[in-house]
Parts: sequence; C-alpha cells; structure tokens
Amino acid sequence: LLTGLVVLTAASCSSYKNERAVTPNRVTSEAAEQLVSSARAPASDPAPTPNAEMQAVLDAHAALGPKPIESLSPVEARRQPSPVDAVVQILQDRGELAPEPKPVLARVATREIPGHDGARIAARVYTPNGTGPFPVVVYFHGGGWVIGSLDLYDASCRALADRARAVVVSVDYRQAPEHKFPTAHEDAYAALQHVLQNAADFDGDPARVAVAGESAGGNLATATCRMAKDRKGRMPVHQLLIYPVTDYAFDTASYLANAEARPLNRAMMKWFFGQYLNSPADGLNRLVSPLRSTTEELRGLPPATVITAEIDPLRSEGMAYAMKLEASQVSVNTRDFQGVTHEFFGMGAVLEDALEAQEFAAERLVRAFRGERTALVL
Repeated sequence: LLTGLVVLTAASCSSYKNERAVTPNRVTSEAAEQLVSSARAPASDPAPTPNAEMQAVLDAHAALGPKPIESLSPVEARRQPSPVDAVVQILQDRGELAPEPKPVLARVATREIPGHDGARIAARVYTPNGTGPFPVVVYFHGGGWVIGSLDLYDASCRALADRARAVVVSVDYRQAPEHKFPTAHEDAYAALQHVLQNAADFDGDPARVAVAGESAGGNLATATCRMAKDRKGRMPVHQLLIYPVTDYAFDTASYLANAEARPLNRAMMKWFFGQYLNSPADGLNRLVSPLRSTTEELRGLPPATVITAEIDPLRSEGMAYAMKLEASQVSVNTRDFQGVTHEFFGMGAVLEDALEAQEFAAERLVRAFRGERTALVL
C-alpha cells in the first residue's frame, strides 16, 4: 500500500493510531479510492468494549428505557430519553448536578437568523468571557437530521466556546421528515454565510470563522464548505468534524463491528437516512456522501480536524474521509478515541475522554484562528 494509506478493516481500525497528523500530498487520489474500497472489507473482530466511564453512561441510558428509534415515528423518537439524560442521571445520583450549566459563559442567548429560501431559524449564541471581537464557530448539532436539538448539544457548544475562547453559533436547522433533503444542508449553508457576512453582530471577527458539527452536523459542516466552494461563497478558516456522516453506505468495517451498538447502530442510521432523503438516489449526492467526491471536488476546502470514536458505525467513513481530504491536498488532523461511543464528545461532565477530545478540538480551532494552516504533529 502507498505511504499513509490505512486499510479500514476491523483489525486495522483497532490498531489505528489514536492521534494522527496528516499533511498534504502524503496520499494520492488512487490511494484514497483504494482506502474507500478497503473500508468495506468484511469485519471479523468482535465488537469493541466500552471503557468503565462509557459503560456507566450506557447503563444509565438503558435504565431510562429508551425504545428502539428505528421502530418509532419521528415524533415519538424525539421524545425518547437521550444520552444527555443519562449524563444528567449520573450527576444527580452523585449529587453533582450543578444549578446551572457549566462552563459559565458571559452570555447565552437565542436569536433568529436567515435560513434557506426566506425561512427564519433559531440560533443559540454562546459568548465566552473576555473582550471581543472573538473568533466564531458556526456549529451544527447531530441527530440524523431528524431528532437533535439545541438543548441536547448545549454541553458541546459551551465547551468549545470556553476552551477556544470563541463565540459559538449553534444553528437550529430544519429537520426531516417535515423538511426533506436538501433543506438541512441549505439552512446550514445560509446560516454559515450569514454569520460570515455579519460576524460583527455576534461580537465576532469575520476573518476568524470556523464551522463545526457532530454526526449529521459534521456532515453539514463539511457540506457547507463544499457549497461555499461551488457557489463562490465565503469560506470558513477551518472545519471541525466530530464523528461525521460521510457516506450513504452500511457495509464498512465499523458498521459491521458496531451493527448493534448504542447509542447509534446500523438500523438507526438506515432509519435516519430514510427520514431525510427523498429517495435512495439522494444518498449518492456529494453533499450527503462527501466521501464519494473526487479529490478535485474536495481540493480547496479549509483545513480539517476529524474526531472519531471506536464504538461507532461511522468510524470507518470518518477515517476514510480524513484520508480523502488529505489526498485532495487539504491539511487534516485526526484523533480516534478508544473505548467510547458515538455522542461521547459532549459528555465531559462524566467522561475524561470527552474532556480530552474537547481540548484537542479547541486547540485545533485556536491554531486555525491564528492562521496556522499546516497539520499539527502530535
């Protein structure tokens, strides 16, 4: 295999370096395509095991009695106990639940901003302590384009605002099935361009605006960069992609190894796609499946940070997308966290790995805001 190529079978996933800095031109486009194919190699290893802290969250979540989302209507799915509820339960049991969310910031306020095609959508603005103008992170929450909310991802936004000393604008894009593809993508792009053009209204610096997202929100984050390139819009200085959705496929090594994982598994992902897409043909769209883009289509996107979790069906495609970006001459840093699941990033109150991931993400954002475009060698 060519230098820098990672074959994403289940075995190689387990040995993938926890920290990896990649630099432009280390992987050719041919190697990147080979990577995408190898990501779908059969898995033979047993499902990975959560660490003790992660298992405590999973146990607390199971005790709340969530029903399988794939068996529910979207309305019912949005009412189910979430991993956030499990974290709150653990803190309550320990007597550690704070009277107000932490970290405490200077301001947290919700306002309306323009969405796509004249729509008005909500955005929650997290302003850090200190004196602006601040860098800005436009953030898109997860939930498969169907069930997430500003509240469920509050902890992630607070952590990024505090650690990166940046204003975080969390966008409440419209969701499926009430709003099918490409509504969420178009809302996300409209929100990003609005913030880039009006950063001063957020006490922000228009020259220091990044985009970030978790899961489906990670998909939206990188998609808005691609849309900015194609439409000649303003481009953010960095993209932070936390276990992003990058391909409409269910046969990767991590999908097979984590087919029954919680809080995200293969059946749930099929359900999410089914709610958002108008038809399976939409899954081939490069906004839904950026991993299927050519290197030429990805060339010119901003530097990226990609965070993945071991116990996550999206792990293989996240790793593969990082390598595809690298082959496209985009500077990339990746970090894979062992023993944790999808959704771990916002669980800093109970998971040491979440705190570490938040610090890693914030450091990469700070470097980007300083104009450092090369990969960080860890």
